[in-house]
Amino acid sequence: MRTLLSFFSRGRDRSRQGAWIYNALVDQARRPQFYESLEVPDTIDGRFDLIVLHAGLYLPRLKSVRAEGKPLAQAAFDQMFANMEESLRELGNGDMSVPKKMQSMIQAFYGRAAAYDVALREGDVGSLRAALHRNVYRGAEVTSTKLDALSTYVRAASEALKAADDTDIVAGTFAWPAP
Repeated sequence: MRTLLSFFSRGRDRSRQGAWIYNALVDQARRPQFYESLEVPDTIDGRFDLIVLHAGLYLPRLKSVRAEGKPLAQAAFDQMFANMEESLRELGNGDMSVPKKMQSMIQAFYGRAAAYDVALREGDVGSLRAALHRNVYRGAEVTSTKLDALSTYVRAASEALKAADDTDIVAGTFAWPAP
């Protein structure tokens, strides 16, 4: 019986930690500098894309932490999409449309995360800039200076995540570079 209770307790703790990590990602994605200085559209889509950008950088790093990383990354991912589903419902989407929209959002997450990962892994600044322009700015007119600044931030965040201590990654206390 004690083992069963321990199992459920670990699940709740992991879920809480996943929520903590997700909330830390949202806090970073909502920093005013992104919207004011870098001119990311302060819209539902702009906010979604910055959350996806940060989660796409952070979750693979979290998964790399032995033992607890993968389940925590899954818990944070689950929290992210539970929150997004709740937001869709609050915006008035009905039960029939929510699953289709959620599927589109999940596909968008994986597509964007893959594009950023490939560009960062290959050191291809042009591909990273193109992915950021296509996704974060949705192809809208943006100055090269703003796009370069966001690209520089993403590269710096990626390097900082690689160098970060596993304890900070698991705890969700990683210190992001300034945007």
